[in-house]
Amino acid sequence: MNERRIIEPEGWARPRGYANGIAARGELLAVAGQIGWNAQQHFESDELLPQFRQALANVVAVLRAAGGGPEHMISMTMYVVDKHAYLAAAAEIGGVWRELCGKNFPTMALVQVAALLEDRALVELQALAVLPVSEESPR
Repeated sequence: MNERRIIEPEGWARPRGYANGIAARGELLAVAGQIGWNAQQHFESDELLPQFRQALANVVAVLRAAGGGPEHMISMTMYVVDKHAYLAAAAEIGGVWRELCGKNFPTMALVQVAALLEDRALVELQALAVLPVSEESPR
């Protein structure tokens, strides 16, 4: 059984591109920080938007490998090395999000950091998801 409820306090302005709260039941999946390199751990770009696309695709790949999808994400933390570059690309980033995740918006936080562990990385995405409970779920 998988239950997911979006929580928005009464009287608050509607958030754009995220949820203020999500209550869910099911199997918890923690997705490690994903950066903008491919499955062979090679960067194909040194620009923010392509790295964001790859990092988000990596998150979705982990969700799919666990039997879930973007609709099961309940939280995401985005780490960027340049918040101004992120804000300048926000519309395009939103388009990539809708392409890969549809209108599934988890709770989110965006944090600017001095650097990421991989020198070429410009963005890192870490997520939590709640998957439907299945026969294979750990007990």
